[in-house]
Amino acid sequence: MTLLVENPAGLDHLTPPGHPERVERLEEINEALSAPEFDDLTRIEAPMADEASLLLGHPQLYIDAVRRQIPDSGRQALDPDTWASPGSWDAAVKGVGGCLAAVDAVLEGRARNAFVATRPPGHHAEKVRAMGFCLFSNVAIAARHALEVHGLSRVAVVDFDVHHGNGTQDVLWDEPRALFISSHQMPLYPGSGAASERGGSDNVLNLPLAPGSGGAEMRAAYQTRAFPRLRAWQPELILISAGFDAHADDPLANLMWREEDFAWITRGLCDLADELCGGRVVSTLEGGYDLAALAASVAVHVTELKERSA
Repeated sequence: MTLLVENPAGLDHLTPPGHPERVERLEEINEALSAPEFDDLTRIEAPMADEASLLLGHPQLYIDAVRRQIPDSGRQALDPDTWASPGSWDAAVKGVGGCLAAVDAVLEGRARNAFVATRPPGHHAEKVRAMGFCLFSNVAIAARHALEVHGLSRVAVVDFDVHHGNGTQDVLWDEPRALFISSHQMPLYPGSGAASERGGSDNVLNLPLAPGSGGAEMRAAYQTRAFPRLRAWQPELILISAGFDAHADDPLANLMWREEDFAWITRGLCDLADELCGGRVVSTLEGGYDLAALAASVAVHVTELKERSA
């Protein structure tokens, strides 16, 4: 069974007019996943994460600082790209809670895999810095929840967003039980993600991709480097930071992936999960800013998850 974790509070996280990380992203995804072919998904609403869970990724001073910056009305800039509105706290904290609920369901055997449809995204949020549209480090917190609460020995996070997941890398840098793999365009925001960045315990693998490269280059990088590294790591759970802004139609970057490339990478990760950890995969939405490309790419991603759990 594939679990779909929905976050209606994400519709109340408001950014300024013209901002690429906008409410319509989640609306388009919700519409795409309401098609009849997705009727067999099990759906739950993301719960609020508790503060102890937020502390798995961020210190108390940072959590308190974000809370203080949530405005009573209007919008508040947390950095030049990252905004908060009155609904942003619930949206972000429920985004974390949705990831934790998905991990719980998969590790407890109530679902084979899961997709968390949420915003704001999380993979740019560092331990003490909101940035890149992100407030809390959703997937990194979920990885540490699997380790600390469920007692796993090894987890892996694979981030195929077009931007480097600097926040996830920052939170997991000194976590020897977590492998972080990121493919991303370079050069591009946020400027991190060089192959030389290897983590505190050689637990980071960055795969920079040249602007203008497409699915063939991505597939080669995963077949020759990412998949062998995952197989050697032997994770007990694979978490995916599923950004769809590497699509050729996305306005914020210059990779040339198509829907079939997102299907391919999802299928490959599910194959490895079947081989290594009983098919246990938890995927969480990150970027993707062309609405039609985002909806189509999410649909093929969730279709691959769903077919694997049939």
